[in-house]
Amino acid sequence: MANLSERITINSEQCGGRPCIRGMRIRVIDILDLYAAGLTAQEILAEMPDLEMDDLKAALTYAARRLDHPIVAA
Repeated sequence: MANLSERITINSEQCGGRPCIRGMRIRVIDILDLYAAGLTAQEILAEMPDLEMDDLKAALTYAARRLDHPIVAA
């Protein structure tokens, strides 16, 4: 998959509609939690062998884009 955003899937019938990786039951938040716990990309890939490096990049990109929104002050 050339486009990282295509790796993020959202299905209301899976994981409560939370964003997942390539239709698997691995949520974006699961990857973010592992990074937050101090794991490296290589450690995450070893822990979850179904993932690919581009999946990790897609999760980080998705999270960054979801957080980047303007705040309008009154």
